[in-house]
Amino acid sequence: MSETPRHSRRDLLRVGAAGGAAFAGGLLLPGTARAAAPRPTALDTPPLPTPRSDRTAGSALRPFGRHLAFGADPSRQVVVSWQVPDAVTAPFVRIGLRPGDFGAPVAAEVRTLVSKLAWQHPVEDQPLIKPTTVTQYYLHARVDQLIPDTTYYYVVGHQGLDPAGQGGRLGDVASFRTAPAPGRGAGFTFTAFGDQGIGYNAAATGNLIAGLDPAFHLHMGDLSYANSGGSGKTGDAYDARLWDSFFVQNDPVAARTPWMVAVGNHEMEPWYGPDGYGGVRARFTMPDNAWSQSTGIYSWRYQNVGLISLDGNDVCFNTPANLDYTKGKQKKWLDSRLAELRADPGIDFIVVYLHQCTYSTCHDNGAELGAQQDWAPLFDKYQVDLVLSGHNHVYERTDPIRAGKATRKVASGDTVNPVKDGTTYVVAGGGGGGLYTFPASDTYLGHETRNDAPVPMVVSNRSGHEQTVKVGWSRVRYTGYCLVAVDVTPASGGAPARMEVRSVTEDGTAVDRVTVQRG
Repeated sequence: MSETPRHSRRDLLRVGAAGGAAFAGGLLLPGTARAAAPRPTALDTPPLPTPRSDRTAGSALRPFGRHLAFGADPSRQVVVSWQVPDAVTAPFVRIGLRPGDFGAPVAAEVRTLVSKLAWQHPVEDQPLIKPTTVTQYYLHARVDQLIPDTTYYYVVGHQGLDPAGQGGRLGDVASFRTAPAPGRGAGFTFTAFGDQGIGYNAAATGNLIAGLDPAFHLHMGDLSYANSGGSGKTGDAYDARLWDSFFVQNDPVAARTPWMVAVGNHEMEPWYGPDGYGGVRARFTMPDNAWSQSTGIYSWRYQNVGLISLDGNDVCFNTPANLDYTKGKQKKWLDSRLAELRADPGIDFIVVYLHQCTYSTCHDNGAELGAQQDWAPLFDKYQVDLVLSGHNHVYERTDPIRAGKATRKVASGDTVNPVKDGTTYVVAGGGGGGLYTFPASDTYLGHETRNDAPVPMVVSNRSGHEQTVKVGWSRVRYTGYCLVAVDVTPASGGAPARMEVRSVTEDGTAVDRVTVQRG
C-alpha cells in the first residue's frame, strides 16, 4: 500500500488559509479593518495551467463520490472530499457565495490507496488482461475561516478540468451550509444510521436523508461492506472497488450534507497497516484529537450538542481483532472529554455514537459487554443523554438505563429526563444491510404489543464465550429499514432545551418518538 503521510489538522488548515486569497472579500470571517478585495468571478479568475500533453485525459477524468465533513468547529470548518478515477495534477476546490461565482482554487491533499488484487475477491467479472493492483485516489480539501450560518457553493476539479470555466456543468455545483455560531442558532435536525452497504434499500435510506435535509448525518459504521467478512483478519472476503460504488451511491446526499462517520468491524481492513484503518484514513477526514491515529475517535460540537465518536472495535469481545488496541487511551480520553463537555455551560446535550451496541436484545451480533464494562459507567457518571449505535440491523430503543438497569418505562411519545432517569440507548442499524431478527415480538409506534416480560440479551465475554441474560429495558423494537432523526430545540422563553428522537422508515413513517429533556 502507498499512502500519503497524514498531516495534523493545523498543517491542513494552513493549506486552506494559504489558498487564500481564495476567500478574500467576504468569505472569511469579518473583523479586520482593511478593505476587502473584490471576489473574483468565474470570468475574472485566471484559468489553471493546461497540461502540455494531457488536456483530453484531464478533462475525461471526472471527479465522483463527493462527501463533506465538518471540522471540530462546524461554523467555520468544512472538509470537501472526493475521488478521481486516475492520477490527476493539481486537484482543487473552488468555493463561493453564489453558483458560478467561485474563488481561486484551494489545493487538495491526495491520498493514494493501493490494494493488491491478490488480497481480493472481486464481486464483478474481471477481464483477462488486468493489473495486479487497484489504485484509488482520494482527495481532501480542508477549508477554514468560513462565515457561520452561511450557504456556500463549490466545485472540484484539477488541471484540464475546471468546472468554474466554460466546460462547467450544472451537476458539478454542490452546496453546504455552515453551522450558526454557538449560542446564536435556532433549532436544527440531524440524522443517523449504521450498516448501510450498497443497494436499493441503502439508496432509499440515503435518499430519506435528503428529504429530511438535516444539518449533518451520523454514520455509525459498517459503511460499504467492501470487507464483507468483517472479522478484521486477512482471510476476509474483500473488494476495494466496492468503496467506489458506496461513494457514487451517496454522492447526491453526502455532497451537500456533512457525514460524520464512526468505524465498524467491517472497516477493519487488515491489509492497510497494523490497526487496519489505513483505508479509512485515506477515504475520510474527521476532526482530529490529540493522540488517535484512527478516524473513528473524535469529538466536536454543533450548537448546544456535544458529539463524541468512539471506536467500538477497541472494546469488542465478539470481534476481537482490534481489542484493546488503544491500550486504555480511548477510555481515558473519553472520561476527559465527557467531563469537558458536561462542564461547558453552552452544551445542553451529549450524544455519543459508535458502531457496536452497548445494549441490544438482537442476538445476531448481540450486545457488547466490553462497552457495558468500560464505557457505560462513564455515560452514567456524566449523564450522557443519548447513545446511538448500529451493528445489529434493526431498530431498538431502550428505556433509560443507569448501572445496567432500566429506571422506568418510557413508551413512544413520552419524555426522558437524563438527569433523573439515565441514558437512552438506540440501535439504528437498518441503514440498508440485510435485516436481522429479535427473540421477542416487534413493538413500535402504532403496533405496540405486550412488552412486560423480560427479553434475553446475548453478550460475549472476553474469552469469546456467549452468555444470555434476561433484561427488562427493551422498549421499542422494529425489524425494518429506517434512520433516526433528532430534532434539537434550544432553550427559549423559560422552556428548557429538548431533543425529539424519532425513527423514520424509508417512506417517512415514524415507528418511534421520544423526547429527551433535561431538568
